[in-house]
This record gives sequence, structure tokens and C-alpha cells, in this order.
Amino acid sequence: MIRVEIRPDWIVRDASGEPTALPALLGLLLAVSELGSISKAATARGMSYRHAWGMLQQFSAQFGVELVHKVRGKGTVLSPLAEKLMWADRRIHARLTPTLDSLASELQQELARVLIGDAQVLRLTASHGFAVAALVTQLNEHGVTVDINYRGSSDAVAALARGECDLAGFHLPVGELEGAAAAKYRSWLDPERHALLHLAYRMQGIFVAKGNPKGVTGLADLARHDLRFVNRQKGSGTRVLLELLLADRGVDAAVINRSGTAEFTHAAVAAYVASGMADVGFGVETAARRFDLDFIPVIRERYFLACDVGALDTPLLTLAQAAMASGAFREVLSALPGYDGALSGDRLDLHFLF
Repeated sequence: MIRVEIRPDWIVRDASGEPTALPALLGLLLAVSELGSISKAATARGMSYRHAWGMLQQFSAQFGVELVHKVRGKGTVLSPLAEKLMWADRRIHARLTPTLDSLASELQQELARVLIGDAQVLRLTASHGFAVAALVTQLNEHGVTVDINYRGSSDAVAALARGECDLAGFHLPVGELEGAAAAKYRSWLDPERHALLHLAYRMQGIFVAKGNPKGVTGLADLARHDLRFVNRQKGSGTRVLLELLLADRGVDAAVINRSGTAEFTHAAVAAYVASGMADVGFGVETAARRFDLDFIPVIRERYFLACDVGALDTPLLTLAQAAMASGAFREVLSALPGYDGALSGDRLDLHFLF
């Protein structure tokens, strides 16, 4: 089976208009940041010290600013410009990856139809997240071709109701807010027609900069006028959850995001906070850890994949459920910060919700 990948790339030109070879530089800067040494970074990137040093000097000359410098007791560290270049690359990937992955999936299916005819494809619609990405990888390894379409939870279950996908991802908080959250999806999910596969438990909470310089302690702080908050897009399950949590605490959701800024993934929210463009965000713990942010746990939730009851015994969904329930996949999920994959692949009906 062929695989199609599309990755974002970006170009910075110097004053003369010449493009810079950013991918090579960014890889070297990442290694320097992690290893604290140009020589170790060069070895890790498979280049000589002379070549690595020459690259750093070349770019420093182009930008007119040093990219690395020595700090006693810390070795070689990145300059503010180098840190900003690293952040920009991570934010570009966080913002564009869902769109590019969806497009890659479409192209892969079209090519597969030409190469192998009417091959069966599992259509998965879900928000872009760490467990979903891990599931797509696991399914591919089990020989299941996945047509992934990244959308918010509301759009996902609506797509299932219209017959546009085989599995639709959405999530619900554990505890007293479960019923109110489930009601948001009632118009699309039918207990007689649909069933659920448990994907994972995960922890949602508040993202703040390392060391929590603004002294954020909980959701009530989001209404503070000195805090810049970055939200998720309308229709996302995380935004639905956050608004329910705020209402439960008597906080007006309209006052927490005065700028109107919204991002489409947990990683993009984390990147926004890590850049210093916002003081606080809300999302899953894995995103916070990957961007070296502090995380304040707020609520545990369950991520489900909804499907038609009649489709559960089809070869595709049987294979998908087996892949989810495998010990290898459960270990992958449980290794993600804030995730628990112990029940992955378990089947539930919808009557316990509606």
C-alpha cells in the first residue's frame, strides 16, 4: 500500500532575496538545544563539526544576529532569534498538519483506486489529536487503509449521521457534566442506530508558560483582564467542554477570549502559548508537555469513536476494533502524557448516555 505524506515548508529570504536552507538549520538548532554542544549536535545530525559551525556562522551573518552562544555551566545555548525560529517551525506544523494530513489522505485514496481498484477504505472523521493520530498509524500497520478527515466533534458526528464516515470521534467529560455534554450531540446520535468504541481516557486542563509566571490556579482566572487566552474553534469538543466548565463555575465564556483568537488543534493552542502570544490556553496534557508548558489538570474525559451498530461486524470495523484493543496500541496510548489506553477498543451502546 502506498503512503502519501505532505509536510509544510517555509522560506526566509535574506536582504538580497536569497532563500535560506531552513530545514537543515532547524534540525541542527534542535540538536544543539537538546544536547548543549555543537560537536554533539553535529554528530547527531550526521555532519562534521566544521560543517555545523560553518552553517551557524553563515546564517548568523545572513540574519545579522548570533544564533548560539556559550553560557557557563550550560554549554552552548540558542539565542532569542534561534528560539523564535524553532517556535515558528513548530507553530507552522501545529497549524497546518491537520489540513495537509487530510489532503494527503484524499490523494492516497485516489492513487490507491487506480493501483488496486476498489480497495476497502475505513473512513474516519475526528478532531486532530494524539490518540487519533496513533490510531491511524496502528490501523495502517494492521493493513487497514484509512481515509482521515479532521473535523471538530460536532461536525464529526454530523458526518456519521449523514453516512459520510464509518467512525466519528467525540469526547465527553467523566462525572456530572457528562449528560450536558452528551446532549450537544443528541440530534446526530441515535441509541438504536449507533454504538461506541472507547478510544482513550485523557486529561484536559490549562496551559501556562513554564513556571506559571501569571500565577494561574484554575478556570476562574481565565476571566482576569491581565490574561490573554487562546481558544479552540467553535464546534470543537474541547470548546464545548470548556464552556460547560465555565458555566458550571459561573464564569461568562464571552469575557475569556476578548481577542477572538481560536486554533484548530491542541498542539496549535500549545504553540500559541509557548510563543508568548497568549498567557493561557486549554487542552490535553500531551500538547502542553510537548511544548514545554506547565499544565494544570482540570477534568478527565473519555474519547469515543461512534459508528453504525450494523457495521460493527463488518471486516473493516472488526479489524479496527481488534487493532484498538491490542496490547501494543494500548501501551502506545498510555505512554502519552495524560492518556490512559486500558479500555481502548471496548464496545459500548449509547443508552447509557441518552
